[in-house]
This record gives sequence, structure tokens and C-alpha cells, in this order.
Amino acid sequence: MSAREVDVLVVGAGPAGLVAAARLAALGAGRVEVLDADQGAGGAPRYGAHRGYGTWPRVVTGPAYARRLVAAAQRAGAVVRTGVTALDWAGPLALETVGPLGVETVTARAVVLATGARERPRAARLVPGTRPAGVYTTGELQRAVHQFGQHIGTRVVIVGARGTACAGETTGPAGVTGAEDAVAAAYAEHAAVTTVRASGATVVALVTGLSRARTGRARVADSRPRQGVPLLTGATVTELLGQGRPSGVRVRHRDGRTAVLPCDTVVFTGAFVPDQTLARRGGLALATGTRCPAVDAALHTSRPGVFATGALVRPAASAPAAARAGAYAAHAVLDRLGLDLKSA
Repeated sequence: MSAREVDVLVVGAGPAGLVAAARLAALGAGRVEVLDADQGAGGAPRYGAHRGYGTWPRVVTGPAYARRLVAAAQRAGAVVRTGVTALDWAGPLALETVGPLGVETVTARAVVLATGARERPRAARLVPGTRPAGVYTTGELQRAVHQFGQHIGTRVVIVGARGTACAGETTGPAGVTGAEDAVAAAYAEHAAVTTVRASGATVVALVTGLSRARTGRARVADSRPRQGVPLLTGATVTELLGQGRPSGVRVRHRDGRTAVLPCDTVVFTGAFVPDQTLARRGGLALATGTRCPAVDAALHTSRPGVFATGALVRPAASAPAAARAGAYAAHAVLDRLGLDLKSA
């Protein structure tokens, strides 16, 4: 096992981690290194082939947005290492990692956790039934279609916001507004619909527990991709049917009526939860209810020198919001490094 030292170690090469690294390297934080277990940097936008990333009028596809963030970090002098997994903590500010170079211990003066969030899978949403192939989250669907070119099926039911009976389906953490959560769910539904269409499959229905279509920002976010998509409101998916592959889903309406929607593929969208495995292993304090790392106004966690940012702290955060949080975290880290220099 080898050991190395850096000034700032960023775990997670999504929008938050890459922007934090770019800002830190550009402002003279020293040796800045970004690690990501995925084989490519850029996070979830890498698989979002639809447009809508970036800022107006420079709106681009997800992969283009990811490449832009990676290039900015590397131009600033940050080292981006992919295919590297942070296994566990080896000290207060040290991580044991494994990657192409083998097992390493990397020690830093500050650590930024930007491991992001993920969607709750079907099992976590307490939907009974068999365990057939052809059941995806939005992220899994995007990878299957855009990264691996897989055939996903021909008739797809998309389960949207509050589309299952699981009480914890919506994100809803303290500090995340209902509007932010609704917009995140809308974008996940948007991504699912556009990805299904890109695969050549047909959307049978979008099932949502909401009593009516969204309004405001969330409605703007999801109106275009829903054109021509049957929207089933006030309903929940109560059971998956079929062996081997889904043959349909059983849906219960708010008034108690049930129906079966024939399909061969089911996509569960939204319901984001933080990817806090590393924070939990380090014994960092977690916020009650959300299980996000608890942070103060400067994004400090309960461990001195360890920061958390992006979707890890706000699971419903969009890619641009996560990027802004990464920039904010960078300045908090610089403040800490400045204090360390003064005390040295």
C-alpha cells in the first residue's frame, strides 16, 4: 500500500466536486485532487443526453455540460482521477482508496465530500411483486440507453412523484423547499420520458400521486416532454406483475379503484436520497430525517477539515445548484487553509 499527500481531496467528480476543485486550484489551494469511482468524470449529467444543462443562452446536453466542467477543473490545475473508489477513512483527514494504481492512502489538509445523491430503487419504495428484469431508476435507464445502448423494452410505465405508497418517497429534507423537490422530480420525469423516447419505446403512462399537474417552475420544467404522454394523476403503483419481465403494473386510484397497465418496462423516478456511505463510515453527524451529513453555514461537517456539498447535502439540487454549492464550499475550504497557514 502506498501513501500520498495532497492539499485538498475532493470525493466525487460531479458538478459540485468539479466546480469546487476548479475554484480551489485556480485560487491557489495547492495540490487539489478529485476522485470518482465511475470510469468517467462529470456525474449524472454524463447520461442526460437531453438539452437543458448550463445557463441560458448556453444551454447544452448533459454530456457536453460534464465535459465543460471536467475541462475547467483540469485547466485550473486540479487532478481528476476516475475509476478510484474511496473505501474508508484511514485517519481524520485520510482516505483509503483503490483504483488502477492499487490500494493507496491519501492524506489531505481538507476533504470535500461531493458524493451526490441517487434515486430510491423499487425495493426501497416498498412496491410488492416479483423481481423481473426491466425495472429501472431514471439513472439506470439513462446508462442502459445512452452508455450501453441496451434495448429496454417497448412499452414503458414511468412512476413519477408520489407514485408509490412509500411514505418516504419524496425527498423533503429540512432545508430543501417543496418547490425545489418538485422541480427535481419534474426533471427526473423529463429525463425518463426523453430517454424512453430516444430508445424507440413508447410511454404507456406517467403515474403520479399528485392530484393535478404541477404549476410554476416545476410545470415549465416538465411540460414539453409530457406532450403526448398519458398522465395518470392521483394514483399509486401498488404491485409489479409478471415473471422474467414485467407484464404490467397494478395501479390504485385515490378513490380506491384499481386497474392494470400492461407494460414490459417500469421506470421509477425522483425520490432522491444522499449517497452518504462514506460520511456514515467516518462517523460524521447526520441530519435527522434526511440522513444527509449535518453541516453549518460554511458547509463544515462535524469533523474538522471535512466539508460536504452539492446533492449530498441537498439531494433535490439540480446540476447548476450543485455546481454553485461546490463553488461556495471551495471558499469555505480556502478559509480553513488560510487559518491553518496563519497558525503554522
